[in-house]
Amino acid sequence: MEYNFREIEANWREFWAKNKTFAAKDHSDLPKYYVLDMFPYPSGAGLHVGHPLGYIASDIFSRYKRAQGYNVLHPMGYDSFGLPAEQYAIQTGQHPRITTKTNIEGGVDNQGNKIAGYRNQLDIMGFSFDWDREVRTSSPEYYKWTQWIFKQLFNSYYDETQDKAVAVSDLIAEFEANGNANVKATTDYEGSFSASEWKAYSEKEKEACLQEYRLAFLADSWVNWCPALGTVLANDEIVNGKSERGNHPVEQKLMRQWSMRIKAYAERLLTGLETLDWTDSIKDIQRNWIGKSIGASVQFAVDDSDKKIEVFTTRPDTIYGVSFMVLAPEHPYVDEITTSEFKSEVENYKATASLKSERDRQADVKNISGQFTGAYAIHPFSGEKVQIWIGDYVLASYGTGAVMAVPCGDQRDWDFAKHFEIEIINIFEGVDISEGAHTEKEGTIANSDFLSGLKVKKAMKLAIYEIETRGFGKGKTNYRLRDAVFSRQRYWGEPFPVYYKNDIPYLVDDANLPVTLPDVDKYLPTEEGEPPLARATQEAWGDDFAGDRMDFNTMPGWAGSSWYFLRYMDPHNENEFVSKEKVEYWKNVDLYIGGAEHATGHLLYSRFWTKFLHDLGHLPFDEPFQKMINQGMILGRSSFVYKKTLSIKTSDKNTKNRKAITLKDSPLILPKDTNTFYSFNKIPSKEALIEEIEKLNPGHISGSFNDYIDEICLTPFRVAIKYIENDVLDIEAASSDPIFDFLQGAEFIFEDDGTYICGHEVEKMSKSKYNVQTPDELVEKFGADTLRMYEMFLGPLEQSKPWDTQGINGVHNFLRKAWRLVHNRDGDFIVTEGEPTKEALKTLHKTIKKVGDDLDRFSFNTGVSNFMICVNELTEQKCTNKAIIEQFVVLLSSYAPHMCEELWVILGNEAGTVGTQPFPTFNPDHLIEANHKYPVSFNGKMRFMLELPRTLSKEEIEKEVLAHEIAQKWLDGKAPKKVIVVPGRIVNVVI
Repeated sequence: MEYNFREIEANWREFWAKNKTFAAKDHSDLPKYYVLDMFPYPSGAGLHVGHPLGYIASDIFSRYKRAQGYNVLHPMGYDSFGLPAEQYAIQTGQHPRITTKTNIEGGVDNQGNKIAGYRNQLDIMGFSFDWDREVRTSSPEYYKWTQWIFKQLFNSYYDETQDKAVAVSDLIAEFEANGNANVKATTDYEGSFSASEWKAYSEKEKEACLQEYRLAFLADSWVNWCPALGTVLANDEIVNGKSERGNHPVEQKLMRQWSMRIKAYAERLLTGLETLDWTDSIKDIQRNWIGKSIGASVQFAVDDSDKKIEVFTTRPDTIYGVSFMVLAPEHPYVDEITTSEFKSEVENYKATASLKSERDRQADVKNISGQFTGAYAIHPFSGEKVQIWIGDYVLASYGTGAVMAVPCGDQRDWDFAKHFEIEIINIFEGVDISEGAHTEKEGTIANSDFLSGLKVKKAMKLAIYEIETRGFGKGKTNYRLRDAVFSRQRYWGEPFPVYYKNDIPYLVDDANLPVTLPDVDKYLPTEEGEPPLARATQEAWGDDFAGDRMDFNTMPGWAGSSWYFLRYMDPHNENEFVSKEKVEYWKNVDLYIGGAEHATGHLLYSRFWTKFLHDLGHLPFDEPFQKMINQGMILGRSSFVYKKTLSIKTSDKNTKNRKAITLKDSPLILPKDTNTFYSFNKIPSKEALIEEIEKLNPGHISGSFNDYIDEICLTPFRVAIKYIENDVLDIEAASSDPIFDFLQGAEFIFEDDGTYICGHEVEKMSKSKYNVQTPDELVEKFGADTLRMYEMFLGPLEQSKPWDTQGINGVHNFLRKAWRLVHNRDGDFIVTEGEPTKEALKTLHKTIKKVGDDLDRFSFNTGVSNFMICVNELTEQKCTNKAIIEQFVVLLSSYAPHMCEELWVILGNEAGTVGTQPFPTFNPDHLIEANHKYPVSFNGKMRFMLELPRTLSKEEIEKEVLAHEIAQKWLDGKAPKKVIVVPGRIVNVVI
């Protein structure tokens, strides 16, 4: 019987689906183990070979844990709300619901493109997912509960006394009884009111106050607004000041937004990291993002105004070094305090700053910009006036939106002061600040009145004491973490379960959830700039419509992904997001595999929501993912063909694309462009090109053209990797593709063997780079088991590595060789009964030990290597023993499940049970050699090797050594002075 992988794999996929082989039991006496992958966004492009890397690793580990006796939950679903589907809907007019369904299930889109479908692509890989638990975040049955969780957040506030989320109804009761005098909560509310004042408030005033306390709240906030996409973008959706999707400009805009008061959980998010088995790098990213700092809040009065500017500083000891203040351009006081003399300049600066994203403003440390407002603040200690500037490096959404500038102690302040010629006061004893700021938190304070002569630590404590005593500030712990904007001006997302009456937000009743997405005529914002949902008519909203209008925003992409791991436990429950019984059995995720790029997004928000739901008593744990592994990226190998051009040294910028450049008052004639493509190893040298130019321009200059020609440049043209094998281009096939019609009629300079070799570059896989390889192609050619093992063989899971199929044949041949342990090359069954040999047992148990250790360390690549060594040794031993081969098949089944299921049946076992077999038990006795080869030395120099049984005593070993003919030669009839015997290691004879 031959290894017909296509037939074998199709049969077993059908068997697993029909028999629900991998369905997890919600009630089991077995210990549970929950393995989770970050679920994919189902784009039209489908999966490429980089996507399954983590899925393969998690599947191998899931099968391993089942073999160890665990009840394994290993589900999969789709993060199916998102901007790409909406952008496609805008382009084609096709509803995102339809395109998303097609992208998941496969079919043909309305452009006639064949879509493989994520489900089909995942199925052919042989993953042991429990598909009965599939979730789609865009399904109303799912987002009903996303809306329900939002409602709980809206109806909760953070009680700092209890250090947990508490019902807003309790807060209202306190307001009615005592006002807010005794309330300790995470809030933006700064005023105070009595019970009688609260009762006198209108309903609108009460709600405005409550919005300052709610964990889900409405507020005016500065956001990253992308006009082209018509929506707000999160920081991680922006790259180099442009939208990640579409590369559109992003600007700052003040908008009324839903937000989440995540900063209430900052300390718990920070301390919770200590309990998690995550990489230090991911923990550090979150620690830095949360950004805990201890210092003081200080108020600076504005001269000739009743305004006071509040700043937070981690260096209150440097307060006498303040020589100016900088406000964010968006700070609410800017317009009010700016003098008429500087009004125009300030407005222009604000307009320019609004075109930069927050991330760009923080990252741009080289370019110094700012504008004086004409206003002054009064130094709280010295009483002196300090200038008030605006600068785009200060963000309105971070801290108070204002900084006290101490140029002698902060490099950015120093650069700013130098640039604008502002005084720099030196408050550090014996420190030279002429070349830069002194940023170390050490030394002695000087020129600072009561702080002078104190070391930094003591000065900080005294400064805070005086700030509090004099009543213009207080000691404070601050966090960089900001409240998360939670609304998007998009269509394809969860609608908010909110309606408005008299501009007051009200929640839709639980009984009326979900509020479903209404149909609209266009997926673009309205002409008035409102979100697409503003286009929906009352009839389109149907029974969901209430009040004066519905909320027009939708939730961000991270809403559905913040709790999806919980829904997998109970995906069909219509009454709860997850039952208490099931969540208490499955608890949190034991192993989570996904990309590190989600560290400050999804991973942080999931932790926030989990802690919140724990506070409300819905979860018995407060961390979602106990262990996390971040798989590396599989990078694409892009291929290029090249034309030659050259770069000329010249000061004339307008000559960049001309055929002639003036040197020494006359034009330089260059070789004409031709449609000639050079094979990579035939690209002409710089010297050859100079020689060609000299022939065209005799006597043009004195000296060498080498002084004018910088380099030969190669103009690269991308070609699809599907037309390339081992870097050799199939010119005929590529030329016939309309995308690469520039190759038609071209001249090619070939290698000496007549082939055309492409150049290559390793970069991210992308459809636009023509470097995408789909798993479908490789599964069809080599089989899923080969692809699974090859992706693991490429290198450590956590490392990024380039994709290269040149080694895949080796892995495929390994599986064929493993198959031949059961069937020879003629297809005959060759397995025998009987006792296995010692050599075979040694090979098997050595492999059991190494593969088991590799799996425990998630070292899948070395696991593949150990399987290869095992098969080679068993083949050399001509091992056909059934007991050995059966255990090997069980061992290999996590990596190559299809083939092993087939071999298991061929070996006479029940169909579909290889995955239920216990992981083979390692017996170290089989690794012990009966004999040991002793290196025998004379006076420390090794003279010969002697193999002796391990059972011999020291005396017996000595006797055997001294009786050996070579020993007799070295002894030369003399008795040894001493014989040192280390059993199982060495013998040394001293003569």
